[in-house]
Amino acid sequence: MRALLLMKSNVSVSSTKVDVKDGVVTLTGSADSVAQKELTETYVREVEGVKRVNNSLVVAKPVEPPRTMGDVLDDASITAQVKYALLTHHSTSAIDTKVSTKDGMVIITGEADNDAERDLVTKLVQAVRGVRSVRNDMTLKRGE
Repeated sequence: MRALLLMKSNVSVSSTKVDVKDGVVTLTGSADSVAQKELTETYVREVEGVKRVNNSLVVAKPVEPPRTMGDVLDDASITAQVKYALLTHHSTSAIDTKVSTKDGMVIITGEADNDAERDLVTKLVQAVRGVRSVRNDMTLKRGE
């Protein structure tokens, strides 16, 4: 479970403890923000076999680490990472989206089946390292 969280950006593995018993996952430790706490829970819920998540992460005051040149990703790389994240996520792999990035701001267009799908796309894009902001211009499909 910790290995899965290691591969996700915007999740603090060093300050998150994960205990699993009979399909019930308990998260303890700290998160830098409410969004990070919720994102960690979202990632854990997606793991096969997880029946329930007890999210006891405490939101701590964020400490911004200094940015190095290695942290600064160019727009093309961010776009590629976003497309990969959407393609490999089971709930968004079939969504037809267009992704563009300028100065770390990602713009998403396309069609979503519902608001939940649209919000999930935003959350997944925000989790990609290097993304500074997201503008989700996806429209909702009309009933067929």
